[in-house]
Amino acid sequence: MGTTLSQDALNRALIERQMLRERADIGAFAAIERLFGIQAQEPKSPYIGLWTRLNHFRPDELEDLLVSRYVVRILLMRGTIHLVSAVDALTLRPHMQLRLDRELQSGPFAKHLRGLDLDAVAEAGRKILEEDPQGTADAGKQLKQLWPDREHTVLGNALRNKLALVQLPPRGLWHQSGRAVCTTMESWLDQEQHPMPLERLVLRYLKAFGPATVMDAQQWSGLTRLTDTFEALRPQLETFRNEAGKELFDLPDAPRPDPETSLPVRLLPEFDNILLAHADRRRVIADDRLGVVIGGKPTVLVDGYVVATWSMAKDKTISVDYLDKLPKSRQKAVAEECDRLQDWMSS
Repeated sequence: MGTTLSQDALNRALIERQMLRERADIGAFAAIERLFGIQAQEPKSPYIGLWTRLNHFRPDELEDLLVSRYVVRILLMRGTIHLVSAVDALTLRPHMQLRLDRELQSGPFAKHLRGLDLDAVAEAGRKILEEDPQGTADAGKQLKQLWPDREHTVLGNALRNKLALVQLPPRGLWHQSGRAVCTTMESWLDQEQHPMPLERLVLRYLKAFGPATVMDAQQWSGLTRLTDTFEALRPQLETFRNEAGKELFDLPDAPRPDPETSLPVRLLPEFDNILLAHADRRRVIADDRLGVVIGGKPTVLVDGYVVATWSMAKDKTISVDYLDKLPKSRQKAVAEECDRLQDWMSS
């Protein structure tokens, strides 16, 4: 049985790997690949997520990556929009198809899709979106001409799951944004999908989010039956236990800082990576606070844990809603970090 790692030890390991103890001197592209993608449900969230992790990050850097097609916004882990490198998009997206197919069979649109040849819908939708990128609902209106007995929103939703669709700029840009206009990833990147080996997927996950259980990796990815993959990798990994006795896996040379390591205040955007990457999220947020994440509220880390939410007014003023009563010294540190973000947003 491996060494037991405390909740604080797991917290420090995650904070370190996520570049939240000390801002990193690397570029946005390298950070996106190191993080194995960034949650991007909200178009501007990745910018805040990179600002809080990197020295000298400027929005133009990420905008350039999106426009030049080095990174893309695409439906991936857990059926949500992520910002990933083009290479990761091409190799991760095939692994997500089974889950997305199941969602069509059991989700809110399932009863409206019964009896429909989804492969035929997807092929017709592919031709529409590759010829003229547009919103999936708009494409659904064209598909309704072929399937007049179906609602266009239902047909459009089928395309969302059946095709690997990239949201094109200006969607996701900092200085201007817009509605989600899509085309296929294959058309946008001029390459075909090719799945990365599951072993590599797990190793990349552990590098960004470990130490972790099998269930943690499955929660992050939305995949199932990863036990065999972990077992195949066992000779390459170190194993530990958490305080509940569950087995944790990790890369031998990955950082696992002292659990007493001091940490700075950090402001996180909506749905940040670290809040959604484990089945047991207590390493960063208490169970009774998960509602703030699900509700899409940006959060504040103090000493590595979520203790508050924050919001920004139209004039860029940031307000903080504390979940814990903090000493004045900690509140002062939070206020100073809010000032730094305000200054950056206004620059």
